[in-house]
Amino acid sequence: MNPEQWAASALYRCIREVAEYVDGEGWDRPPQMFALVPTVDLVAAEPSLLDQLDQENALTPIAQEPFPEDIMGEADAMALDEFLGTTSWPSAVEGCVLVQQIVVLPPDAEQTLDEAIAPLLADRDAADRAGRRAAVSHPERREARLFVGVLRDGTSLSLIQVRPSADDEDPFADLELRTAPDLATNLVEALRNTLENETD
Repeated sequence: MNPEQWAASALYRCIREVAEYVDGEGWDRPPQMFALVPTVDLVAAEPSLLDQLDQENALTPIAQEPFPEDIMGEADAMALDEFLGTTSWPSAVEGCVLVQQIVVLPPDAEQTLDEAIAPLLADRDAADRAGRRAAVSHPERREARLFVGVLRDGTSLSLIQVRPSADDEDPFADLELRTAPDLATNLVEALRNTLENETD
């Protein structure tokens, strides 16, 4: 396995671990960040954690404090962007993962969003708010969790977990994570910047 494949594999395993953790916490929660640290460093610093860590994965996710209550991710993207702009990590952190709840729409819903945004294109913030309101009120919307992970070497991965409907919710169902081309590229860039920001 070359270094790029190793990094992608380690990042996928971290996101999978984060997904299993937040799935156990339930839906309708604020965004949360996870620091990715080398597993060997964590074991060296805290030997008592040895039996609790996946030592086959080079990186281990560590949950950070919940986001402030006024930052609700998809519902307030501007506040989320500003918050990430002030976030930085110590050099021991090799990457990070952001998880947030979002709304996903079927492909044919694009016209509904265009109609909501078109009259407001001169005001980017107003158009953004109108588009979000239209998405949240769309009858075919589905809720989902978005997981975005980045490493210092530039590797990134974005995955989605669609919330089961009341009809198909199975507590024993396997966790299904999906991806798509160009998924959450703006968040990938914002998270990369958090790794480049200088710590206070």
